[in-house]
Amino acid sequence: MLDLKQQPSHPLVAASILSADFGDMAADCRRVLGMGADLLHVDVMDGHFAPNLTMGADMIRGVRRHLPDVYLDVHLMVERPQDYVEAFAAAGANQFAFHVEVCDTQLAKDAGGIDGHALIERIHGLGMEAGIVVNPPTPVETLEPYLDAVDLVLVMSVNPGWSGQSFMPEVLGKTRWVADRVGPSTRIEMDGGLSPATVGRAVAAGADTLVTASALFGSDDPQSVIDTFHACPLAR
Repeated sequence: MLDLKQQPSHPLVAASILSADFGDMAADCRRVLGMGADLLHVDVMDGHFAPNLTMGADMIRGVRRHLPDVYLDVHLMVERPQDYVEAFAAAGANQFAFHVEVCDTQLAKDAGGIDGHALIERIHGLGMEAGIVVNPPTPVETLEPYLDAVDLVLVMSVNPGWSGQSFMPEVLGKTRWVADRVGPSTRIEMDGGLSPATVGRAVAAGADTLVTASALFGSDDPQSVIDTFHACPLAR
């Protein structure tokens, strides 16, 4: 099993199963893991926070049953992540990442945001690692209260909802901001539009964990995609 707190020697490839073959999920995941993908990324959407409805605990449980040794990085694009902590822990998630936009920050006070620190404690208490996520329009400074408590910071490089969107280079400044403030045991992840053409900029800005969906599962040469990601020199 991958140790996410161990500083990697090369960028980690997080294969997003949102673009895998849902009719042959286990085989499609085995295929990219056999080519060197380091972990699987699971996008959970509730149809409210993000305009799409996707996987839940049953998908995680099924992947875990077929792939008992893979690291499952679960990204919850949902309004109420606190409702799913126990279910995803029981299903076999290793990492539980939620959005800063739903927290009780100044940005979300009028919307009745949740207590992010209490949620992080619950996640850790159930044996999972905790991640915090920021969307492209959200000020990166909203992450600051949580940086010392989380194991991973995910900078979205598209607006959440759909696979296959174009990379937004304007978020690279956010990645550099995070890289200046976290230690070597905290992973910096980027998700959205990453491909062999864009990944170098993400890694140069400080990202060390790279989510790839359609660029990997839709490629005629997925091995080349993984090799290109791994070959980028880490900036931290």
